[in-house]
Amino acid sequence: MDLLASFLLFAAVATLSPGGATALATSSGMRHGVSGSLPLILGMMFGMMTITAASAFGLGSLLLAYPGFRLGLAALGTAYFLWLAWKIGGSGAPALDEDRTEPPIGFAAGILLLWLNPKAWTMALSSAASFGGLANDPVRLALILSSTFAVFGIGSLTLWALGGAALARRLTSPFQWRVLNLVLAALLLVSILPVWADFL
Repeated sequence: MDLLASFLLFAAVATLSPGGATALATSSGMRHGVSGSLPLILGMMFGMMTITAASAFGLGSLLLAYPGFRLGLAALGTAYFLWLAWKIGGSGAPALDEDRTEPPIGFAAGILLLWLNPKAWTMALSSAASFGGLANDPVRLALILSSTFAVFGIGSLTLWALGGAALARRLTSPFQWRVLNLVLAALLLVSILPVWADFL
């Protein structure tokens, strides 16, 4: 029970703390509301579930053991985060955008955000290594880890999207929208910087 309580606390902190996923959920909530952000949120959770399941089976540690794979993952992840940051930072108030009919970021983009994020892989590997005692076989461990992260993740990202939607109602000028979009884009970029510390 102590190990389970520690894991639940770890999952809560990991999913609630600010990062790339929460910045994207907040931005989506601002522009599309919670209902419009659900595909993105579900995509991010599917990505996290598959990563934690792979880590429980030892696949994650096997892949990350190769420096070339880690470097490629970091490069692809950084390129993807740069594209998302450019997309967020370059947008204005929804009512003022010429492309205001642009659909919200969807399910597939949410999966990629996790799959291409070395920090997410590291968190999943840490979970499998630290809390492997929760189950006596990889299948059960994968089910425990992935389902727990799914529940906590959906709750956390929904809260961040709700916060974004509430914040959007308080923005009264294009300048305020521009500043907040740039802040969220910067947070998204900052979240990938620690990945490169491993290569320095």
